[in-house]
Amino acid sequence: MEHVGSAYHRVHRASLEDPERFWLEAAAAVDWEQPPQRALDSSRAPLYEWFPGATLNTCHNAVDRHVQAGHGERTALIHDSAMTGTKSRLSYAELLERVSRFAGVLRDCGVTAGDRVVIYLPMIPEAVVAMLACARIGAVHSVVFGGFAAPELAARIDDCTAVALVTASGGLEPGRVVEYLPIVAEALALSAGSVRSVVVKAREHVPGRAADHDATPAAGVRWLDWDEQCAQARPAATVPVAAGDPLYVLYTSGTTASPKGIVRDNGGHAVALAWSMAAVYDIGPGDVMWAASDVGWVVGHSYIVYAPLLVGATTVLYEGKPVGTPDAGAFWRVAAEHRVNVLFTAPTALRAIRRADPGLDLLARHDLSSLRTLFLAGERLDPETFAWAERGLHCPVVDHWWQTETGWPVAAVPRGLDSLPVRAGSAGLPVPGYRVEVVDGQGNPRAAGEEGNIVLRLPLPPGSLRGLWAGQERYRAAYLTAFPGCYATGDSGHFDEDGYLYVMGRTDDVINVAGHRLSTGQLEEVLATHPAVAEAAVIGVRDELKGQRASGFVTLKAGVDLDEADLRRELVALVRRQVGPVAAFRDVLVVQRLPKTRSGKILRKTMRQIVDGDEVAVPPTIEEPAVVDDLLVAVDRYRASGAAGG
Repeated sequence: MEHVGSAYHRVHRASLEDPERFWLEAAAAVDWEQPPQRALDSSRAPLYEWFPGATLNTCHNAVDRHVQAGHGERTALIHDSAMTGTKSRLSYAELLERVSRFAGVLRDCGVTAGDRVVIYLPMIPEAVVAMLACARIGAVHSVVFGGFAAPELAARIDDCTAVALVTASGGLEPGRVVEYLPIVAEALALSAGSVRSVVVKAREHVPGRAADHDATPAAGVRWLDWDEQCAQARPAATVPVAAGDPLYVLYTSGTTASPKGIVRDNGGHAVALAWSMAAVYDIGPGDVMWAASDVGWVVGHSYIVYAPLLVGATTVLYEGKPVGTPDAGAFWRVAAEHRVNVLFTAPTALRAIRRADPGLDLLARHDLSSLRTLFLAGERLDPETFAWAERGLHCPVVDHWWQTETGWPVAAVPRGLDSLPVRAGSAGLPVPGYRVEVVDGQGNPRAAGEEGNIVLRLPLPPGSLRGLWAGQERYRAAYLTAFPGCYATGDSGHFDEDGYLYVMGRTDDVINVAGHRLSTGQLEEVLATHPAVAEAAVIGVRDELKGQRASGFVTLKAGVDLDEADLRRELVALVRRQVGPVAAFRDVLVVQRLPKTRSGKILRKTMRQIVDGDEVAVPPTIEEPAVVDDLLVAVDRYRASGAAGG
């Protein structure tokens, strides 16, 4: 189970047996204004603090130091917009000039160290610049996914009491333009009035200017043009902050009236991300990493913006979709053109590509010889999609697992430490720094192969959340009380005999059918083995006799022409053959699309509400609201056909 003798085992054991020494050594990869004398302060446990007494500046570590070391001409950022057909590159020196000048703009707006700035931008270079500029002057940024509705934006403004907001005229989606400025204006009208300045980047392809709103300022808010302000601002120098000071607040997906803002510190964040780049992703100076996510999510924060720049690598910022911009070969085109070494995306993106191009015909048009590893996270990677990707790409496909709260991987097969094999269906091994356990409802350890609650033994390593912006009592209640001495992940899973972790889903995705506990992840895995199925989701719905029953939803691969009734019979037989009659599985519905968040997570709770006939609360993080209406119609049609189980 412990892979005795492997480099991974030695490093993991060292991180747990002597975390003080381990993380002080890792901290040497970071430039400090005041270096840490010790790694961990446990005096306020379970509210731990990493690198107490140390000071640094995250922007300096991500940009300035590479220029000072003579690497100013190295490419820092590649922007590739499939929406506009444009591509651009910024060297580290050019990025430094833009960041320091925009930091001057924020300073001129009255933003000082500790103030909060909301960033509401599409996938354009200005998003990266704005985040780094906040870090440069010690301000705390809170990035809100571009296109969020006004009430959600207002709730986040109010929760962190932002003093400034940075936005653009709008974002671009396939077939439509999302104008941001009316949303921002409405959000400001709904909020409590903490924002004093709005800086607007006018985009060529989207109407709207700061001047349109500044002509009638509301409640003293100044609307400023990004380019005009940058042209006249003096560059700002870096401001050292304490290691424990907040770098950003990021609100978790699915929040509604009471946003849950995850707080990330400066010091632990920089150390953990720099360490993870070498150990987990095997990325160093000059390498190219592409995290195909959005800066509004934690993947974008950690592995589009901060981690690649902290180690002097090149990061790719992509404005587009895995399919439809223009086709299912979009990812392969970007990876080939920019000689990407590591691609990081969500399994849902791969499944979308697989559905549209099951034979990977579009992949054959591109030279992906530079690609060393494909990493996936965000949703469980089913074994069928894993095998499909591995066959087509001829490089390791590594599913790994982490959360907004942890900020970096909890489980993975660390590519920079060892050559241990990946296993289909597994998220890998516990990453050094994390003591991962699987326990029952009372906190007792579960044996290998037995599913239970996945918990992380305290203290969490550097880079994990420092708490919630709303307060530490809410943090304790949400994460630290269910299993004393542990952080409750809210995910369920099991270890195998060799210590590989299998994350099967959220704990509320375990259903109880007539007293038998079944994992929806297990049922989805079986459905996905059918050659016609592109993607599957299983939920537990109310059943008067059994308490709950499993209900399946599948989408089909492109070009599949099957009778739906025949397909349903085949899928039901497949589950009964591989899981057993205990699953009592007989409901399968073929749909065009599954409802998902913009980060790719299937909205199973929303699906349960639809099937159970409850009032549907459509979350603000949904990517395509129209999918919910389509699903309501499909469920009604399915019931009317008499196919639904009772």
